[in-house]
Amino acid sequence: MIQFAHKEILWFLLAAGAMLLGYILYWQHRKRSLARLGDSELLEELMPEASGNALHWKFLLLITGTVLLIIAVSGPRIGSRLQEVEQKGREIIIALDVSNSMLAEDIKPSRLERSKQMINRMVDRMSNDKIGLIVFAGDAYTQIPITDDYPSVKMFLSGAGPDMVSKQGTAIGSAIKLAARSFSSQEGEGTQGRSVPSQAIVVITDGENHEDDAVGEAARAAEKGIKVYTVGLGDPNGVPLPLSPGSSSKRRDKEGQVVVSKLNEKLLIDVAREGKGAYIAGDRINSLVDELDKLERAEVLTRVFSEFAERFQYFAGFALLFLVLEFFIRSRKNRLLERMNLFKTGEDGK
Repeated sequence: MIQFAHKEILWFLLAAGAMLLGYILYWQHRKRSLARLGDSELLEELMPEASGNALHWKFLLLITGTVLLIIAVSGPRIGSRLQEVEQKGREIIIALDVSNSMLAEDIKPSRLERSKQMINRMVDRMSNDKIGLIVFAGDAYTQIPITDDYPSVKMFLSGAGPDMVSKQGTAIGSAIKLAARSFSSQEGEGTQGRSVPSQAIVVITDGENHEDDAVGEAARAAEKGIKVYTVGLGDPNGVPLPLSPGSSSKRRDKEGQVVVSKLNEKLLIDVAREGKGAYIAGDRINSLVDELDKLERAEVLTRVFSEFAERFQYFAGFALLFLVLEFFIRSRKNRLLERMNLFKTGEDGK
């Protein structure tokens, strides 16, 4: 697969497009101007040295050489092989609450959308770390297994929402339990001879746990050396839940009462304490990143392209060839070649 060392230079290809458009407009204007001067056959006799085909060839060589030169400067290259290298990093699994209560708009645009923004900022600041994504409501589901493919994490994160889970509720304990057995060392990847990287679970939720023993699961994770951090979003006083994202209608229970969702900070603090981690308020993303930075980095296997084979020289060579040819092509007919008349055999045709 071809890659470019300086992708931003490819924007200059737009200039080549502008050149092509300019030449087309110039040629149309030239034809109209000549048509106003007189008959085309008469003009051809008056300007015997003019060569329209030569102009076309000169421009074709010029624009082709320019495009190839831009590509050459952008640094085209091919990764000759994909290999695993050891780099110092951590393993972090994010458990994101996608229950209906996360649609509350006490945090704009909503608790869920703010959570996604927070995770994107976390991923942007990661380097050499592995990350996984779990979504949960009444049950927990693995969305992205532990990986170093950050773009995929962002892609799957963008589609996370209440409609992707079949059972509503808030099972924080199930999310912690699933995350704890999803780390690479827990799955039995070869770690002999290597130190186990620091492992952490980040639970992002409003804390309305109605399903299981979240505190107990956090304690069991800590016994395995996995730290549990909690991030709380919402108003402790409670706010009505919208019927759907952006809706002015409120969600109601079976008795017709408006459903109110509150941030349960006490539970999240207890979970973080038993998980040997820390509780972070939702508006303090930098504090969470600082806490994660305290985790010790160890050797983790990361897949990278290595031994890039540079290919710019081929594009540069052909660009130079075309530009040199363009320089030597005359915009007028060559009188010398016409006088030589190489294909004339004589007056008698012999």
